[in-house]
Amino acid sequence: MAGLIDKHIILGISGGIAAYKTIDLVRYLKEQGSDVKVIMTKSAKKFVAPLSLQTISRHPVLDNFLSTQTESSMPHIALGKWADLVLIAPATANLLARLAVGLANDLLCSLCLATTAPIAVAPAMNQQMYKAIATQTNLNTLRDRGVLIWGPDYGHQACDDIGYGRMIDPKVLVEYINHYFSHDDSLNHLNIMITAGPTHEALDPIRFFTNYSSGKMGFAIAQAAADKGAKVTLITGPVHLSTPIRVRRIDVISALDMKSAVMQEIKNQHIFIGCAAVSDYRIYHSSLEKIKKDKDILKLVMVKNPDIVSEVGSLIEKRPYVVGFAAESKNIQQHAKDKRISKHLDLICANDISYLNQGFNSDNNSLYLFWNKGSVILPLRKKRVLAQQLIREIINLYNENN
Repeated sequence: MAGLIDKHIILGISGGIAAYKTIDLVRYLKEQGSDVKVIMTKSAKKFVAPLSLQTISRHPVLDNFLSTQTESSMPHIALGKWADLVLIAPATANLLARLAVGLANDLLCSLCLATTAPIAVAPAMNQQMYKAIATQTNLNTLRDRGVLIWGPDYGHQACDDIGYGRMIDPKVLVEYINHYFSHDDSLNHLNIMITAGPTHEALDPIRFFTNYSSGKMGFAIAQAAADKGAKVTLITGPVHLSTPIRVRRIDVISALDMKSAVMQEIKNQHIFIGCAAVSDYRIYHSSLEKIKKDKDILKLVMVKNPDIVSEVGSLIEKRPYVVGFAAESKNIQQHAKDKRISKHLDLICANDISYLNQGFNSDNNSLYLFWNKGSVILPLRKKRVLAQQLIREIINLYNENN
């Protein structure tokens, strides 16, 4: 990870249970060649011992302005100038709120005001606290100011809840930092919108229809585009994946939700990539109450969902370059070519779902690409590698058309 060699990183630790993960985080950063200095809030010291972090980082751990271990009488100024990156992990709801309003009531918050270095936060809190309007407003405020939001992850929490709120794994955080320092800006003139994942179509309050899409391909494409500086909007159905670095994420549930989110901003996009596995049908009238299992046969009336990528392809004014996906199990090439024309697409990417080791719910995939003047095969690869190849192909074709 050449992007981390000789980088000066300030690690700010706030008072959450995830603070114990920071020992490994410091160790990983040091192993990649970074110099790490740690600042802890008062409550953080109740979750992890400063001596452990001092031993790993080989620097005194600071927690206040008047520490005898600092060489400067104004440590927030000196450290702010020293840093290449300020990473706050874990970033509790309280810490995010203080950052959002610009408080300077401790060393860590003061440093964030005093530094010109980029600031990244790795949120960590109870799932309901994360979903709270106040927290989401604070995150949006920080995002608008250019603060990098990395995470959180989905999963079991210390409080026994399940949901978004877990701090992302330290190894993943190191990858995020490396991506940040290594990315190029060759696509910074482009707005790219990507849909990903499945949609859930409600039957009743506890049941829904969906498919096997994991969202991995769409998320990999979003990361590949963002790595080259594109301004990426990722509209995703329900998946358990971390938000790609430097990607704006919009979570939706149903096909109608996804269509609304797409159409609201589609005219600001240069490229649209419809990678989501949108459910073809939805229940005509979903039940407001749980359907009881008191019948041997349950008859349902279903209605066709909107074809989002086709509607985007049919736009007349401010139409982006439109890329669609086709999951096929036979006659792949012919079905893909027909869909490209019928859906008014510039490019279609077809994958064979008949193989067990690729496509839905797999880390691997291969693609057949078809456009009006040609075709190419992208062989079986890890999705993150395939996504990089696909972005190159899309950009080349986009440039030919503009």
